[in-house]
Amino acid sequence: MTQHIGIVACSSEGAALCYRTICAEGADYLGPHGHPEITMHTPPLSEYMEYIDRNDWQGVGELMLKSAEILAGAGADFLICPDNTIHQALHYIEGRAPLPWLHIAEVVVEKAMEKGYRKLGLTGTRWLVNSEVYPDKITARGLDYVRPEPEERDEISRIIMAELTYGRCTPEGLAYFQGVISRLKDRGCDAVILGCTEIPLLINDANSPLPTLDSTRLLARAALMKALTPEKG
Repeated sequence: MTQHIGIVACSSEGAALCYRTICAEGADYLGPHGHPEITMHTPPLSEYMEYIDRNDWQGVGELMLKSAEILAGAGADFLICPDNTIHQALHYIEGRAPLPWLHIAEVVVEKAMEKGYRKLGLTGTRWLVNSEVYPDKITARGLDYVRPEPEERDEISRIIMAELTYGRCTPEGLAYFQGVISRLKDRGCDAVILGCTEIPLLINDANSPLPTLDSTRLLARAALMKALTPEKG
């Protein structure tokens, strides 16, 4: 018996990559075409953006909670959210959530510890990079981090929201990301967090100036490992 994964989705491209990763890599453990049961729910991204644009993270949390309740009703055993940005709303509703969550930043930082990285560059939307979602988890483990410069955060955010969330990957967008990551390397970083679940559509270890911590696939793999572990009790 495997546990049933509930996906609290926000943006389609990141959620789809997470879902596909669980399904594809599940076969390594469960045989051809095998993977744990998965249910996903998402309101339109536009509903999330209405709250985000108003800086209303309580409202973002309520949308997450609504998805969590729907997934609990569908029989999920635990929850993941393949969206880094809205994790800053999780603390508003975690105590009311009907199921436990895997926290994307905890999963990523755990992998950084395993790899022996010490100073992490942080990329993602400007809301994510300006937040403490990753810094809190990074410093709690004794690691260091670097945020891109403010103008870099704005352009990265534009590329994510105007291109990657629509599944569009351009040479110009790739070159910009590579430039930012190169500058993070110059500032002493030994790895870069791909802290938006769409960034792995564009950046990977083969084209990045630094080793990557792919938040999308790392969360998917952590969910898969948890699902393969029978519940106690």
